[in-house]
Amino acid sequence: MNPTNTSVAELSGNGQLVYGCDYNPEQWDPAVWQEDVRLMKEAGVNLVAVNIFGWAELESSPGTYSFERLDQVLDLLHAHGIGVNLGTGTSSTPAWLTTLHPEILPESAAGVRAWPGGRQAWCPSSPRYREHALRLVGEIVRRYGSHPAVRLWHVSNELGCHNALCYCDVSAAAFRDWLAARYGTLDALNSAWGTAFWSQRYSAWDQILPPRTTVSTNNPTQVLDFHRFSSDELLGYYRSEAEILREHSTVPVTTNFMVTAHIRNLDYWSWAPHMDVIANDHYLDHRLDSPIVELAFAADATRGLAQGQPWLLMEHSTSAVNWQPRNIAKVPGEMLRNSLAHLARGADGLCFFQWRASVQGSEKFHSAMLPHTGTDSRIWREVLELGSILAKLKEVAGTKVQSEAALIFSWEAWWAYDQESHPSSDVRYLDQVHALYKALWETGVTVDIVAPGADLSGYKLAVVPGLYLVREDEASALEMYVRGGGHAVVTYFSGIVDENEKVLTGGYPGAFRNLLGIRSDEFYPLPPGQTLALDNGSTASLWTEATRLEGAEARASFREGHLAGTPAVTRNRYGAGTAWYIGTALDPAGMREVVAEAVGESGISVLDSPQGLEVVVRSSTDEGYVFLINHSDEEHKYAVHGHELITGEDVSHVVAIPAGAVRVVRTANPESPTHGLRTGQKDDESD
Repeated sequence: MNPTNTSVAELSGNGQLVYGCDYNPEQWDPAVWQEDVRLMKEAGVNLVAVNIFGWAELESSPGTYSFERLDQVLDLLHAHGIGVNLGTGTSSTPAWLTTLHPEILPESAAGVRAWPGGRQAWCPSSPRYREHALRLVGEIVRRYGSHPAVRLWHVSNELGCHNALCYCDVSAAAFRDWLAARYGTLDALNSAWGTAFWSQRYSAWDQILPPRTTVSTNNPTQVLDFHRFSSDELLGYYRSEAEILREHSTVPVTTNFMVTAHIRNLDYWSWAPHMDVIANDHYLDHRLDSPIVELAFAADATRGLAQGQPWLLMEHSTSAVNWQPRNIAKVPGEMLRNSLAHLARGADGLCFFQWRASVQGSEKFHSAMLPHTGTDSRIWREVLELGSILAKLKEVAGTKVQSEAALIFSWEAWWAYDQESHPSSDVRYLDQVHALYKALWETGVTVDIVAPGADLSGYKLAVVPGLYLVREDEASALEMYVRGGGHAVVTYFSGIVDENEKVLTGGYPGAFRNLLGIRSDEFYPLPPGQTLALDNGSTASLWTEATRLEGAEARASFREGHLAGTPAVTRNRYGAGTAWYIGTALDPAGMREVVAEAVGESGISVLDSPQGLEVVVRSSTDEGYVFLINHSDEEHKYAVHGHELITGEDVSHVVAIPAGAVRVVRTANPESPTHGLRTGQKDDESD
C-alpha cells in the first residue's frame, strides 16, 4: 500500500491538516470563481477536488476536447495557494456516449436497463466504456500531470455507489472469465457451488449466468461469487485508470471509498493496497438508531484500511444531505463534533461535499460550506470556526490512534450473511457489528477494525460479530491468538460456513466450536418484538439456539420458553486465553455488561468517561492528544494534565467540556494520559 509513501498532511501543501471540499466551478459563471477563492482563503481551505463530474464539459463530442476553463480554474487556485485533488471526470458518462453506445448502460437482475439521466450510467465490464474513459484520462494526465496545483489524483468518484452490480450479457461473459480464472475447471466450480442441488450442474462455461432474477431463490455461492467478481471488476477498472496516471505523473493516486452503513458492494480490504492515500466519504445517517456511533465505527474501519496510518475524509456534510427520506439539518455545533470525531479517529484531513451549494440538479438541497444564504449564515460561521480550530490542531497531523482491542469485520461475510433462505431475515450482519461496537464505544474502548485472519498479537481483546463465513486459516488465526493468551468475544451465527457457503458440519458454531467449548444443535429465531428473560437480569431477542456446554461455563441462561436453562452466554478457558460466546441478541445493557466483563478480564486500559462524552487518544512517540467530544446537553469535566489546544489554556488538573463542545488536550504522557471525572464531582475526587 501507499507506493508513493504519501502522507495526508503533505496534501495541504505545508504539512498541516487538510481542510477542503468538492468544487464544481462548471456550475457557475467565471465571475463567481474570484469570490470563491477569496472565501476559501478566508476559511482556511487548502485542498479542493475539481473535475469530478467534468466529462461532458471537457469532451463535448467524441475526441473533441476543451480544457480552457479547467486551465483557468487550476491556475486560479494555484495562484491563491490552494491545492487541487484532480478528478479524472469519468464517474458519469456524457449524453453523447450513451446515445452512441447504449450497450454500455447497466442492467438489473431482472433485465431492466438503467437509462441515462442520473450518474454512473455505465457497466463496469463494458470495454466500450473503458475505451472512451481511459482515453479521457490519458488526455487529462498528459495536460495536468505536472501542473503545480495538482497534489492528488482522484479516480472516478464513489466507484460502485450505483452501478456495482450489473447483470447484462457483457457482465455475464466477464463473470464467466472470472470464474474460469478462480476455479480452473467446471468440476471445481460445480463442487464449490454445490450444483448437485436442484439439478444446477453446468456442463459448459457458457451456461453460467449472473444470479439474475429467478422464480425461486438463487444459488447462494453463485450470488456470493458474483459479489466478489463485481468488486474485483470495479477494482480492475480503478487500476486501469491509476496505471495511466502513474505512467505520466508522480502525483499520488486514490479514489474515495464509501465505508458507511448503506454501502456494502465493494470489498475494501482488497482495494486498500492499491491506494496511495486511503480516503473515505461519510455522511451521518439519521435512519440509524445511533448515527454518531456508526460514524465512529466507519472512521475506525477507514483507519483499519489505512493500516493504522492517517487517512483523508474526502467528503462529509456541513448539515443536511439530500438522499435520505428525511434530510435532517445538523444543529449548532453538530458539524464541529462530527468533523473532529473523524479527526480523533485518525483522519488528517476533513473535506466537504461541497464548496458552494448548487442551485440546480438533484443535490441542490444538499448542504455546502457556502450555503444558499451566503456568508451571513450559521453554517458559514461554523465553517470559519472549524478552519480556525484545524489551524490550532496542526501538530496532531501524523499522530496515530492507539488501541488494545480489535473488531474483525468482513465484507465477504456481510454478503453471505444477508442472503436469502437463512434462519431469520430479521437477523442482519451490520446490526450485529454495530451492536457489539456500540457496547465497546459506550464502555470507553477504542477499537481497531481488522480483516479476518489479521495478526492479533498486539491486541488484548478481539471481538467477532456475526462472522458467518470464515476460512479455515482465518478461524485458526483466532484460535491461536486465544490459545496464546488472548481474549475473544464471538457472537451468534458465526463460523457457520466456509468460503464456498458450505456448512461446517458437526454442530454450530462450526469453525469456532472447539475454541468456544460449546455445541449448538438447532437455531430458534424469535419473531419481531418477542423477548426472553435471562437469569442475569438481561433480555434476549431475535435469536436463540440449543447450546450445549462442551468445556465452557454458562454465564447467562434463558429463564423461559422451551430453552429455559439453556446457556445464552458462555465463557471458555482455551489454552492461556478466554473465549466468550454470545448466543442471542442481548439488550444494550446486557451487551455492555458482558463486554465490560470481557474487557476487564483482558486488562484493557479503559478511558472511563461519563455517558455522552466520547474520549479518543491520538499519540506520537513523545506526546498524546486527548479528544474530548461532548455529545450531551450538559457540561462534563475530565481529569487530564496538559495544554488545551483549542482554547490555548494550560490544564493543570481538570478540563471542562461545555455541552456540545469539543476539547483537545496535549499531554506529555501518550501511554496513559487521562482518567475520567463525572459531572458534578469535586476536583479532588479525580485523584
